Amino acid sequence: MPTKTAPPTSKVAASPTSTAAAAPASTAAARPKGTALDDDDGVARPAWAASDPLMRAYFDSEWGVPVRGERELFEALSLEVFQAGLSWSTVLRKREAFRAAFEGFDPEAVARFGPAEVEVLMQNEGIVRNRRKIESTVKNARATLELRPAGGLARLVWSFEPRGFAAMAAARAGGPSPESTALAKELRAKGFSFVGPTTMHAFMEAVGVIDAHPLGRER
Repeated sequence: MPTKTAPPTSKVAASPTSTAAAAPASTAAARPKGTALDDDDGVARPAWAASDPLMRAYFDSEWGVPVRGERELFEALSLEVFQAGLSWSTVLRKREAFRAAFEGFDPEAVARFGPAEVEVLMQNEGIVRNRRKIESTVKNARATLELRPAGGLARLVWSFEPRGFAAMAAARAGGPSPESTALAKELRAKGFSFVGPTTMHAFMEAVGVIDAHPLGRER
């Protein structure tokens, strides 16, 4: 990581991984590295965003745009959890179903989910029906609420933004990075699960904490 009490229209999703190659964490090894200019519009895009129209639109309008809202960050984090072991395109195509199933990724609503709601989700063919990932999303919603007295999820996530040119350049080179490793460790300490360093690197790129856009391209 999906949402829906009223489907949000925010620019959020999870993310393809890695900087120069910028491919989803689960498929990075299978994707060619580097960026190329698109013959149609002359825009530089990584290989993962060059052909599939859905992935291309996601890259052009959402990926890497800084996200600071709690709900939007929780959605992006949740979709990254569901992406583990799958392609990002699979999760992106199911995003609206995820949003409907998870109450618009409202952390307060998801935190109230119990065994009965989990069983309903396990029967939902529109989402990825993985019990551990569903239960992890509920757990992560509760952990998100616990962060509020200390400034919230946004404050924690953005505190791991690479500082300085050298650190950002190193993070752009691919993950996991020291920052994503540190964020993963801190999130686990705060009660989150399914938040490994590689998944968190992809998440940080998706929400703009790590600026992995091709050089010369504004986010």
